[in-house]
Amino acid sequence: MSPSQESVYPEYETDTSQTSKLIRKFKETPFVPIGMAGFAAVVAYGLYRLKHRGEMKMSLHLIHMRVAAQGFVVGALTCGVLYSMYQEYMVKPKE
Repeated sequence: MSPSQESVYPEYETDTSQTSKLIRKFKETPFVPIGMAGFAAVVAYGLYRLKHRGEMKMSLHLIHMRVAAQGFVVGALTCGVLYSMYQEYMVKPKE
């Protein structure tokens, strides 16, 4: 591509690293990375508690861990959708 030609997608050429893409995504929709972090935290806690589950069966412990992780992600995404609807319809002035 010659320097005289302009790029069709200039924002994609400047944001090439994963970190800059993640920061841009966090600014656009902050609840998605929060949901991802919560999912990782629930899984890490579940794996930590795996040794101290007592008489609980392994399959039951894994089911509880899966439900908790999915619940956190769905809750975070729901909050994100409600936040974006609030921003779009309540905060944004009517034209």
